[in-house]
Amino acid sequence: MITGIAHVNLTVPPGTLEVAAEFYAGVLGFTRVPVPVLQKDELAWFDILPGGQQIHISSRPTKPNAPDGTHHPCFKVESPEALLNLQGKIYESFERGGDHKPMTVDAPGENSGAKGVEYPKRFFARDYAGNRLEFSL
Repeated sequence: MITGIAHVNLTVPPGTLEVAAEFYAGVLGFTRVPVPVLQKDELAWFDILPGGQQIHISSRPTKPNAPDGTHHPCFKVESPEALLNLQGKIYESFERGGDHKPMTVDAPGENSGAKGVEYPKRFFARDYAGNRLEFSL
């Protein structure tokens, strides 16, 4: 079902997106690409490979594994059906419980992330330790 990593979201201190751009574009050579209009002051996105994997930089304050933490990997899923299937599987694990039970997961068909035409179908979960995970087409 999972075909790769779409992006990894990292956090930087508020007000330092341009400093991040100097490093990720200027030093590492990644290509800066447009972000969703409503989040242009909070995010900077960089292509690692053309049309492929990305690094997303967020300037929203967060702490590791905090209930509102935003840093996360985004796993690519092969099809809309596979995405819904995987979401159902994770949700069933959440409902069943146990030591490995996810802390949270969007209910099948739901997406707790930002909405907008820039975003493909996706959903979020937090693993048993609180790490945020995104699954997307």
